[in-house]
Amino acid sequence: MNKLKSYRYLISRRIVQLGILFLFFGGNYFGWTILKGNYSSGLVFNSIQLTDPYAVLQILFSGFMASTNLLIGAIIVLLLYGVLLGRIFCSWICPVNIVSDAAIYLAKKLGFESKLKFSRKTRYAVMILALLLSIILGFSAFEAISPIAILHRGVIFGIGAGWTIILALILFDIAATRNGWCGHLCPLGAFYSLVSRFAILKIKHSNDNCTNCNKCFDVCHEPQVLGIVGKQNGIIKSGECSSCARCIEVCDDKALNFSLTNSIKKQ
Repeated sequence: MNKLKSYRYLISRRIVQLGILFLFFGGNYFGWTILKGNYSSGLVFNSIQLTDPYAVLQILFSGFMASTNLLIGAIIVLLLYGVLLGRIFCSWICPVNIVSDAAIYLAKKLGFESKLKFSRKTRYAVMILALLLSIILGFSAFEAISPIAILHRGVIFGIGAGWTIILALILFDIAATRNGWCGHLCPLGAFYSLVSRFAILKIKHSNDNCTNCNKCFDVCHEPQVLGIVGKQNGIIKSGECSSCARCIEVCDDKALNFSLTNSIKKQ
């Protein structure tokens, strides 16, 4: 039971991620109305439009107009992540997260530790570059090569060349740097990191309980956000935290937990 408890959020994340993929599959193959479309633009119960705001930005930058439904869907998602839930898309919804976690697991099992290090700020440059390329090329640059979209199409329509992308991501994360794509290059992750800065769902740290075991640093995909751990009470303010909750699971001291807080007032 204790072992299961230490993976309760990880198991929940996998259920959500695979469940969403299954619903997309059912919507395309069996005509289910629960969830149709893709991760950039989905339709819930044939009535609620949910749109990736970064995808809409690329459309606008490419010189095209976005429909009213797409714009409303983007606003809904922006409010959902930016005001309420933070950057949970990356750890609870995005299917590439499963691939990234698999790469980290394989690297540990193989005893392989990559030596290449590069800045996590690179993803913000990629985010801006994708928008500039959308202007130059006249279409949504990142959407055309997005591993998220490729993986989605592979699952729905047959994996095909999608295996190449999955394998490339795994090899990159193992050989280049841990969490290389999701933590260092993905422009969508960069976008949601920016908009999630003031979301009310945060990880709260209790320094009174902390024994500096550093287990949270070992499992965190964004360890730079844990600056207050072992130093002071407070919330993890950075929008780069994806609220995956692995730090909560491994903390035997109960020094970390979810908290709904008005982070704007606490700046």
